[in-house]
Amino acid sequence: MGRLSSLGSKRALTKTIQKVLIANRGEIARRIMRTCRKMGIGTVAVYSDADHDMPFVAEADEAVRLGPAPSVESYLRIDRILEAAALTGADAIHPGYGFLAENAAFAEACRKAGVIFIGPTPEAIVAMGSKREAKALVHEAGVPVIPGYDGASQDHAVLAREAVRIGFPVLLKASAGGGGKGMKLVRKESELSDAIASAAREGLSAFGDGTLLVEKYIDDPRHVEIQILGDSHGNLIHLNERECSIQRRHQKIIEETPSPALDSALRKEMGEAAVRCGKAIGYQNAGTVEFILAPDRCFYFLEVNTRLQVEHPITECVTGLDLVEEQIRVAQGEPLRHSQEEVRMEGAALEVRLYAEDPASGFLPQSGTVIDWHLPESEGLRIDSGVESGSEVGIYYDPMLAKIITSGETRALALQRMRRALRSLSVQGVTTNRAFLLRVLDHPAYVAGDIDTHFIDRHLHDLLPDAEDGDAPLGAAVVSALAEQQQRNRDRALLPEIPSGWRNNYHTPQWAEYSDGELDLRVEYRHRGDSRFTVWAGESERDVRVISWEPPRLTWDENGHRQSARVIFDGDRVYVHGFDFSAGLLRKPRFPDKSLAIPPGGCIAPMPGKIIELRVAEGDAVQAGQVLLIMEAMKMEHSVTAPQSGTVAQVTVALGDQVDADALLIVVAD
Repeated sequence: MGRLSSLGSKRALTKTIQKVLIANRGEIARRIMRTCRKMGIGTVAVYSDADHDMPFVAEADEAVRLGPAPSVESYLRIDRILEAAALTGADAIHPGYGFLAENAAFAEACRKAGVIFIGPTPEAIVAMGSKREAKALVHEAGVPVIPGYDGASQDHAVLAREAVRIGFPVLLKASAGGGGKGMKLVRKESELSDAIASAAREGLSAFGDGTLLVEKYIDDPRHVEIQILGDSHGNLIHLNERECSIQRRHQKIIEETPSPALDSALRKEMGEAAVRCGKAIGYQNAGTVEFILAPDRCFYFLEVNTRLQVEHPITECVTGLDLVEEQIRVAQGEPLRHSQEEVRMEGAALEVRLYAEDPASGFLPQSGTVIDWHLPESEGLRIDSGVESGSEVGIYYDPMLAKIITSGETRALALQRMRRALRSLSVQGVTTNRAFLLRVLDHPAYVAGDIDTHFIDRHLHDLLPDAEDGDAPLGAAVVSALAEQQQRNRDRALLPEIPSGWRNNYHTPQWAEYSDGELDLRVEYRHRGDSRFTVWAGESERDVRVISWEPPRLTWDENGHRQSARVIFDGDRVYVHGFDFSAGLLRKPRFPDKSLAIPPGGCIAPMPGKIIELRVAEGDAVQAGQVLLIMEAMKMEHSVTAPQSGTVAQVTVALGDQVDADALLIVVAD
């Protein structure tokens, strides 16, 4: 730590930042590095043990290990981050968005160490860090706020009484929170007790503060936010709005600008309200003022995010500004380069967040290895990705893999480009929300701009895949069988002059078997010479000619219809991705069905995680659907419930245990 004091004297020699340490990870770090390279600034990555092989570490000019995988032992360690700055001579720190980005103590520690914090002042973070205090402050500035309770008492009985007074539905919110953590919607009094306890627990775990607010919940609202930008010279402007209403579990997954709900008059009114919020606290650097927009077009202050937002690229697309560059310039003491009148808004832009999660299982986060990551470049497409082929998606951090951004002269063009991008994207090895996002974008209500924060809940049935649809897996099985045949033919060293597939009994075709979950798939084929095949799959017979096999791409022709797909072999699994289908198959026979080992009434872990609450013991009587235990994984809580009524016959875990996916937790006997 002796080097830290010297940074102050170095800082006094120049106002130009020379080297930035990025106190974040994944796509966030890579995005900030991109601007730093453009500006000629050196970059330093910091990483945990779980991230040592991630792309952002390799792309930085220098990288420093922070510690073990849990964020409290690595990315949340202010002392180790400042030590890394001293070690590398970084004269500035960019906190990214997440972890310590809105931590006033971190900003203050940087100030005391003589390191430039690329973000707002500690005072502004404190002012907006508490939702309760922020609400009172902006109300004084003339910004409309939602009715609710923000009193000092955090007694659960007081919170429950205030919720009843306000009237249901109410929203419980962690005062220090964001991103949906510590947020619970309560529609009836009987749900209050568990919801208050859970929200407080999540707030304490995620932010170190279990203080809760209670707010009146507005049904069918839109979530509209305004980007603001301020400097140290008293200038503050807004960069118009972002529509963020498409959410699941209170977390955004699709954002766009401009909002379909705003006209020029409402845009001006909301923008001016956002500026008043910023000026009330003397805001500097980039920030976001979030509003709830009611169906009657009244809007209410929600919160100020004192950091750059995940969805900032769409604002960059329509304004032409690089917001990270603007952040760095403000941090260097420069005045804003644009007045409010000079801010332009040209065209439209759309962003989707690609997550490793399973929408069909309640958006349960997923982990594993990204076997294939491929998205071809195209007009109006930008990718901010944290992964590449071979990257590991672990259980310790948010499961977002990438942001995919498209833009165009109109919303319709940006939307069409996004559909093409998602259809072209091959992301294999982990379950993602790629297909789910496509269904949202194709939904008539979304296309019409008829959206609110309940859109996903309201249309969930239409957005989930049809379990009975086996066309994609069957097509993938045919493509895989042909690709395997081509690869064997290419690899064989003996008797290469013998035709592929030749055998004494010509009438017996070659075959391959696969499975997709419980769906068994058998493909039979006969090579007829000149790369032509007769293929039998399901109830169909087809004539196919292989045009080329250039791993991993197979190109084939069927009745004059030429197609191609990526085919990735990984041990006993094969992944096939074409423009209109994508599937991962198991080549049979390989692994036993794990469900066969689960005893009747057995409850298994839906994913890797930690046991944070155990509500039953062996011998307890339980009812079907009763919560037996609570797990924490990827910063979210997951309840495991009784599959049937009966008696707890076996408990295989204890409080604090870290368990793997599919691990047996509890057995409930009839």
